[in-house]
Amino acid sequence: MEEKSIKEERVRSITHLYYSNPEVQRTMFEFSKNREICPRYFEGFGKRPDSLQYQGDVFELVKKGATSFHCSEELWGDALKLSTGMKPKELDDLRIGWDLLIDIDSKYIDYSKIAAQLIIKILKFHGVENIGIKFSGSKGFHIIIPWKAFPQRANETKTSSMFPEWPRVIVQYLNEQIKEQLIETISEFERPNKYIKDFSVSEQVIPDLVLVSSRHLFRMPYSLHEKTALASVVLSPEEIENFQLIDASPLKIKIKNFMPDAKENEAKELLVQSLDWHRENFSAEEKKGAVSDFKPLNIKISDNIFPPSIKKILEGIKDGKKRALFVLINFFRSIGMEKDELEKRIYEWNKKNEEPLREGYIKAQLFWSYKNKIVLPPNYDKDYYKGIGIIPTEEELRYKNPVNYTAKKSSKN
Repeated sequence: MEEKSIKEERVRSITHLYYSNPEVQRTMFEFSKNREICPRYFEGFGKRPDSLQYQGDVFELVKKGATSFHCSEELWGDALKLSTGMKPKELDDLRIGWDLLIDIDSKYIDYSKIAAQLIIKILKFHGVENIGIKFSGSKGFHIIIPWKAFPQRANETKTSSMFPEWPRVIVQYLNEQIKEQLIETISEFERPNKYIKDFSVSEQVIPDLVLVSSRHLFRMPYSLHEKTALASVVLSPEEIENFQLIDASPLKIKIKNFMPDAKENEAKELLVQSLDWHRENFSAEEKKGAVSDFKPLNIKISDNIFPPSIKKILEGIKDGKKRALFVLINFFRSIGMEKDELEKRIYEWNKKNEEPLREGYIKAQLFWSYKNKIVLPPNYDKDYYKGIGIIPTEEELRYKNPVNYTAKKSSKN
């Protein structure tokens, strides 16, 4: 018997028994709401668009030959109105939101475990505490941050209309944040007695941007996988390290919710910092390949030459403290401030805020900043500074960036 036939026989031998479980049906149905869904009949997919109207639809499709179920990360007002060839504006009008779905896959499950744990750690550093994770069914994991966690608007732009652009930016940002540690950890994991860095390893494991595209589907929680006959089981972050493939056996699953109970706007800082990072690192020149590391200014540092906007932030602010922290750290690093002095000023500034940031959050931001190259603070973008209650002066706007302003003032002193 051919290998394909053996695999098909194996998965089909359990589909009826597995999907007849009311808890599996209920969980998949609940997760499918406002999503485009599509059953797979071992080799080929069913019709699109489709949706589940009732819990029992899952088993009805299985009786017709369905072996797995896939769904969109985009949320739709009416998924059945979707059609091939729709214009972006038409999709935007129909889309009511999107979940951030991070697809981690590798030829080795242990590599995927390491990447998943690093990403979860980064997400928590950015204030995202409610994170869903599930086994992909093969050798990877899916991490989800619910739509509820993102702001309805950012930079005066409707967030729901920025798919797939903004999710792609976030995934790129997370990839960059974990890349160095991923190389270190996997290299050490592979060669504990002879440490040799494998610089290509991150390319094999970091989340793929292919999934972040309009109407792309991913395997639903608790769906079976045709190649492995394993279930896409939901895990807690603490279960990742000791997870074994046998834990995804359809005969021993324990039902959990993939969608966490997120707090409103808890992923706002993640979105904002990802957009800021992307703007600073993907300028027109960089896209052409002319990338160069920024060298800090070699000047005598004095508050007298700081831009008015920076001085205003240093007085303490009410709203936008996390964004302000991002500005200050990058500004201080860019003008060449020593690390000890920088940290002292940051903590002094935080005490002046109406409601200080958690010390742990500040430590995390300082830690990740020093692990990465120096980047300029955001340019005098009215939307950005306006968000933290700062209106740049006309003189500042002429210099475009707080560092340019400081450099010019320093040269006159």
